[in-house]
Amino acid sequence: MQISKYYKLGRNQSQLDFVDIKLNTDIPVFLDPTAIKSLDSPWGNELASLLQSFFEEVLVNIKGGRHSVAQALLASLRERNEFHLGFSKGKSQGHAFGAKSAEVVWGALFSSNASLTGLLEDLEDTCLLLDGIGPDMISDAVSNILRGPLIKYTQDMCTYYGIPMTPGVESGPIWNAVKGKWDNAFVQLPVAGKFGKVILVPKLLVRQKLSYRVDEYYRHYLLPEMQRSELKARTPLVEVLKNGSERVTKTALMNKYGKDKLAVVNMTLKHPDALADYRIDKRDKAPVPLSHESIAELEEAEKPDWNALKSELEAIPPGNDSAGDYEKVIEKIFTAIFYPSLCHPKKQHNLHDGRKRVDITYTNEAKGGFFYWLTLHYASSLIFVECKNYGKELGNPEVDQLSGRFSPSRGQVGILACRTVADKVRLAARCKDTAKDSRGFIVVLDDNDVFVLLDEMSSCVALPDYELLRKKFLDLIQ
Repeated sequence: MQISKYYKLGRNQSQLDFVDIKLNTDIPVFLDPTAIKSLDSPWGNELASLLQSFFEEVLVNIKGGRHSVAQALLASLRERNEFHLGFSKGKSQGHAFGAKSAEVVWGALFSSNASLTGLLEDLEDTCLLLDGIGPDMISDAVSNILRGPLIKYTQDMCTYYGIPMTPGVESGPIWNAVKGKWDNAFVQLPVAGKFGKVILVPKLLVRQKLSYRVDEYYRHYLLPEMQRSELKARTPLVEVLKNGSERVTKTALMNKYGKDKLAVVNMTLKHPDALADYRIDKRDKAPVPLSHESIAELEEAEKPDWNALKSELEAIPPGNDSAGDYEKVIEKIFTAIFYPSLCHPKKQHNLHDGRKRVDITYTNEAKGGFFYWLTLHYASSLIFVECKNYGKELGNPEVDQLSGRFSPSRGQVGILACRTVADKVRLAARCKDTAKDSRGFIVVLDDNDVFVLLDEMSSCVALPDYELLRKKFLDLIQ
């Protein structure tokens, strides 16, 4: 039972911003700290800061001898099932740093040279350097530490998609980074009958496996560093080949020094540059979000049907009576085709204390392609969308309405979606004048343009180029 079907949302995963979890079990995806830290937005910075502050608080208490405090902090990450992410078969069970394992995890941190020498810096480091810490535990820990902002995200999504919420639901522990302790509250959350409360997670943040993997780090970063060190010192592990060249095999290193996590810690202490290089590479090459097709396969759900979205748009008649239906379909389409670049949609987003509203607002989290290029050259942290279900010409009032939503801090790029444009040359000139006057950049997309974008999605296997958008934008600035 997926949440979209339980609440009869009439959408599949491609048309939803959050993971369409199964209420009776888990989906084998994980919240990846590296993916979270790659977000270049205020929300992403908030999430990364919460993760860092919690782990630092645990380590500070261990180093300061306040072991009962450290154990209590870890114990509050007890197993909870409302996220529905991980490897559980059947009913969700979770694998977090729970009450039973808190003492074990504390013991591993306390006794490990990695934590006492400052080698451990981030939560994901524990995957590399501590025994018994796996990706499911890291993901569950991340979910719990980020419970506060994820509850707020869930409330936003419920408001957006019309999912009913129940007031007075116990939040569970919420990490307070300022006070360095766990809080508790009663909040509004969806409660799905016998399945209980649900906290939604953005699909942008989940991956099939964590970015940090001990086997990858050991073989491709640590062992090569050890090989260079042995060669330089001309140790007995150095072999001279027939052609006179010298080598140290990885097998010889593993036989001498071991290959478990204790060996990884000991060798990393001697070769800290290996871990530094690994962290830099992971930061600079964050894993890309899962594609629509990948998520559908993991969920055992239907893949996106781009032709069905075409038909849905074509079936809506122009005119004010169908304006709401048109806006709904445009948002469905844009959410699907602009993922993972644009996320966290908000309807009827209030600006200027409610004096102005915009139909749909997206957060631009692009890491490549057209929308990323926009972030490098223009104010575009938010992308504004206005929907006009007109069967008539668009004029200055419609262009001015959208440009009036722009600001240097929010963004100065918007999309004006409409049904048809009788005089495209004249409308293009209006939008170009707006750009020349430094009042922002408006890309107009009529039904035929949307069909072109949908056709591109049906044929691409990676992040689409959005050539149509790029061409229209370049026309504005040339």
